[in-house]
Amino acid sequence: MFTGLIQAVGRLVARESLGGDQRLRFTVGGLPFADVELGESIACNGVCLTVVAFDAAAPDGAWFDADVSTETLALTTLGSLPVGAAVNLERALRVGDRLGGHLVSGHVDGIGLVESVEADARGQRWRFRAPKALLRFIAAKGSVAVDGTSLTVNAADGEGFEVMLVPHTLAHTGFGGMAVGTPVNLEVDTVARYVARLQETEGWA
Repeated sequence: MFTGLIQAVGRLVARESLGGDQRLRFTVGGLPFADVELGESIACNGVCLTVVAFDAAAPDGAWFDADVSTETLALTTLGSLPVGAAVNLERALRVGDRLGGHLVSGHVDGIGLVESVEADARGQRWRFRAPKALLRFIAAKGSVAVDGTSLTVNAADGEGFEVMLVPHTLAHTGFGGMAVGTPVNLEVDTVARYVARLQETEGWA
């Protein structure tokens, strides 16, 4: 489980094909990494991945490897992410940590697209196109995770949704280098998903 508060921006530095799926290597940027352990979870652009190898003291900078299944490669942006691309990173939530964003599972629901970016005072107004099947879970003033970043929805309609990015978010996530047309991983709010499911199954009992 994660909070959607990005801790560092790393980079995808290697991609290796292994038996039909892939092993990806990420540098960690400023991610707190001294106590990393094999098997722990790290969200990479909102995708929960398991650390299968790492070097916290590598001379060129700390890194970790993660195995990525064919399902994940097909249903998230990790399958098409170019080597060298920036990646939002967050280590898993620990009991007792502050929950400053919202509960994020790291299980991507679909891929959206950056549709427009407009300056708005010191921040920026971003609009994302999203799959219609997900838009029923996205509501104004609700939460959504975009590339693992917990964001508040300003407005939503039948084609997509808008958010405001403050200067801190632009400076400390991968959004600062993102262009219109870039695909992004989307995860809807867990509460919204279960409320909708309960409504669908009311007559089953």
